[in-house]
Amino acid sequence: MKHTYHIHGMTCDGCRKHVEETLSNVEGVLKAIVNLEKSEATIEMEKHIPLEKFQQALKHDGNRYTIHNQGEHHHDPKPKQETKPKEKGTGTFYCPMHCEGDKTYKKQGDCPVCGMDLVEEQNLSASSAEQWTCPMHPEIITDEEGSCPICGMDLVPKHPDLSAEEKTYKHLLKKLWVAAVFTLPIFLIAMSEMLSNNPLFKVLEQNHWNWIQFVLSFPVVFYATWMFFERAYRSIKTWNLNMFTLIGIGAGVAWLFSVIGLLFPDLFPAQFKTESGVVHVYFEAATVILTLVLLGQVLEARAHSKTNSAVKELLKLAPNKAVKMVDGEEVVVRIEEIRINDVLKVKPGEKIPVDGVISGGNTSIDESMITGEPIPVNKVEGDMVSSGTINGNQTFLMKAEKVGNETLLSQIIQMVNDASRSRAPIQNLADKVSGYFVPVVVIISILTFIIWSIWGPDPAYVYALVNGIAVLIIACPCALGLATPMSVMVGVGKGAQNGVLIKNAEALEKMDKVDTLIIDKT
Repeated sequence: MKHTYHIHGMTCDGCRKHVEETLSNVEGVLKAIVNLEKSEATIEMEKHIPLEKFQQALKHDGNRYTIHNQGEHHHDPKPKQETKPKEKGTGTFYCPMHCEGDKTYKKQGDCPVCGMDLVEEQNLSASSAEQWTCPMHPEIITDEEGSCPICGMDLVPKHPDLSAEEKTYKHLLKKLWVAAVFTLPIFLIAMSEMLSNNPLFKVLEQNHWNWIQFVLSFPVVFYATWMFFERAYRSIKTWNLNMFTLIGIGAGVAWLFSVIGLLFPDLFPAQFKTESGVVHVYFEAATVILTLVLLGQVLEARAHSKTNSAVKELLKLAPNKAVKMVDGEEVVVRIEEIRINDVLKVKPGEKIPVDGVISGGNTSIDESMITGEPIPVNKVEGDMVSSGTINGNQTFLMKAEKVGNETLLSQIIQMVNDASRSRAPIQNLADKVSGYFVPVVVIISILTFIIWSIWGPDPAYVYALVNGIAVLIIACPCALGLATPMSVMVGVGKGAQNGVLIKNAEALEKMDKVDTLIIDKT
């Protein structure tokens, strides 16, 4: 017999697999299939099993998920949302590596599968409307950029609108500076040990310098790069092993070994110690590796931020205000306030606010944004006009037919967004390799430690530890996982900035095989 139940608490494919495995292990269950999208579990059983038994199994497994009969579970009512100013982001986030296809998330954070920072979708309906003020005279507030009427300085946005990627980039950059400031002296102290007649040892003994390295490493490990250890822990807990698993284990082992060696030197044999009787510490190895990985994260966040700037440039093609005719009078309104069938007045040189049809007058319109044709096109009453195109030297009236996300410009921006999120076919191969790569590297690292500890030169255990950690760090599959999605994002973004719209990542990949490109005069 089969029964279908509602599952609450699943957020990713890792959760789905975990719930499916837990339910399958319940005595009497023949097969359990869990659907993440529908939040449902279809369980095939030999005979009827009480619902309480499934609830007990999920409870013992960490109590993160609950199971209910269909129709019985009710979500908590949504709290009343506070009114927020419209931002350029939608509040919807996705993984740049597309670990779970097109799955999106409602809050910023890390991908539960690969650990990468989630990327925010751009808000297609957000106009560039904002208030501007003078940095020297804050009482000056206007709705358009320009210069201050008092001192002549350029006006700046009153509330600078940063996307989630820009905020992430600034936050990571701040952490990178902290990591670099504390890592550099650790590195210099450690490298000075290679000098004969080390001048630092004339100031303080080696043990004291090790304590200084220990103190300096705290801000790096527990503030600037602590997120890497959280991601590593999460990846092991959900068994979605990724590059942060290797970084977390490698750097974590090096740092913990150094701390134990510093606090309890008598626990270690003589081969782990220097001539002065102090245990070799590897604070510089842990902090330098973590700082370099953080640098990679900063560069990645910067690339995301720069790529989304292509979409923002497209958003600027649409005006933020329009002239609406109300009872024969001109009323200036924001783009968001325009409704279908509203009559708008477009003056010479202005950008057309929305898609519609000319209801009065005639003009010539520069449609090069869409067609690439530099020569303006003559338009008469009844002709269609598109948002973002530029009116010529005549005033005309138009009736709005498509507004918001339905306009041609919004659809172009949506296509750029979708293309930057799409998966290239070659990425499937990279994902498969990554799935086996991490556990294989961990096994090789353990074998490296064993081989060096048995057959390595003295001090064998020191070489074994260093080389075992080196395998974990150097084999980190950062490039394998990031190369394809980052290439797609940057390629699509650069194309959009130069007027080339790419439909999806597959089209971008197939372009490599194109040897002849035939285009028309535009």
